[in-house]
Amino acid sequence: MKNSLKMTGLLAATISFSVQAYDGTNCKEPGNCWEPKPGYPAQVAGSKYDPKHDPNELNKQSQSIKEMEARNQKRWEHLNKTGEFVYDVDEI
Repeated sequence: MKNSLKMTGLLAATISFSVQAYDGTNCKEPGNCWEPKPGYPAQVAGSKYDPKHDPNELNKQSQSIKEMEARNQKRWEHLNKTGEFVYDVDEI
């Protein structure tokens, strides 16, 4: 029992030492160790790797959230007037 506890402690100490000994690649600051691969530009914007997203596609979620909030507002107003909750806004 004592031997297995010593081995466990030794193993934990070895692992923690090896984790502390590795400090990443060329880190600018702790936790910021990203480096582009060779041939990959440091700035993606304007390069061949730039995804060039369509603004309409990016705004779809915000538009759907606005529409959802408008439907919820109608449901809430109808609930306050009548005391009846109606899920389908077209029925109001």
